[in-house]
Amino acid sequence: MTEHDAREEQQQPHGPGAGAAHEAPAHEAPHAAPADEAHRKAGEDHLAGEAPQEDGAQVGTGIETAGVPDAAIPELVIISGMSGAGRSTAAKCLEDLGWFVVDNLPPALIPTMVELGARSQGNVARIAVVVDVRGRRFFDNLRESLADLESKHVTRRIVFLESSDEALVRRFESVRRPHPLQGDGRIVDGIDAERELLRELRGDADLVIDTSSLNVHELRAKMDAQFAGEEEPELRATVMSFGFKYGLPVDADLVVDMRFLPNPHWVPELRPFTGLNEEVAAYVFNQPGAKEFLDRYAELLQLIAAGYRREGKRYVTIAVGCTGGKHRSVATSEKLAARLASQGVETVVVHRDMGRE
Repeated sequence: MTEHDAREEQQQPHGPGAGAAHEAPAHEAPHAAPADEAHRKAGEDHLAGEAPQEDGAQVGTGIETAGVPDAAIPELVIISGMSGAGRSTAAKCLEDLGWFVVDNLPPALIPTMVELGARSQGNVARIAVVVDVRGRRFFDNLRESLADLESKHVTRRIVFLESSDEALVRRFESVRRPHPLQGDGRIVDGIDAERELLRELRGDADLVIDTSSLNVHELRAKMDAQFAGEEEPELRATVMSFGFKYGLPVDADLVVDMRFLPNPHWVPELRPFTGLNEEVAAYVFNQPGAKEFLDRYAELLQLIAAGYRREGKRYVTIAVGCTGGKHRSVATSEKLAARLASQGVETVVVHRDMGRE
């Protein structure tokens, strides 16, 4: 992620439904347009059930979809994660893909948004909601809302944006803004508090994206790869090459260590190139055991993929590492991604550390 994402987290909501998450200033209320007043009253009519909010207001938590075909119930994506990790960028990407995006919606109102979408006669087929921990009753309300959605058989996914402490501190310092939870402490205190609050949600996430080393374009590419397709594939995989000397990717589900092969770095004529070079790839896979490893690991991934599908896991990140993330891991990632694609797995290749030297 770039240094500007901490600022993006403070911006206004995105998409045609963004206004649902913000109230107009009090001095503007008497001048509300008739259409706005009718919309407000229509929204109030849909509020069913009662759940406490911080200000004491009562909001609905039930989805009243009687008489609404199941096909009309919109698909739901919940975007959450660390402040400064790129939630706004992810939301903007979905908005560009035609999703109805609401930023900073109180979790207790998520079922109401789904209900309104279900009654839109197909005009709102996909809803993305950005939630964060600025609400004091965040998790109680979110758990209740998710349980309600599950009981109504609403298809929902949770996207969690993660980033390292160092990257988050750098982003907040670059925009000279405090962390929402730091209070009178330091930025790192707010990050620690937020990470602890979000620990359970991160474990429940369907997709975790680590943005520590991603810029805006790379994050958008990842979101496009996961959500741009019209038909949902059975399984989507990200194959990521990396260098062990730069640290393990925190969002890896599986880690492959290619350091058992000779390093092309010590071959003078190959050192300047990367694993994308044909000569480097040929050198790597002409080593004893290289082709056998690729064949057997591809077979193992077939077993793992079948298990993921049975368990309803639709996203997997396979991290392929070598010393510097330049030669062996890059060549292997390309070959492994091609094998997965040939098996019907939609695959994206990311070379995290290539070019860092």
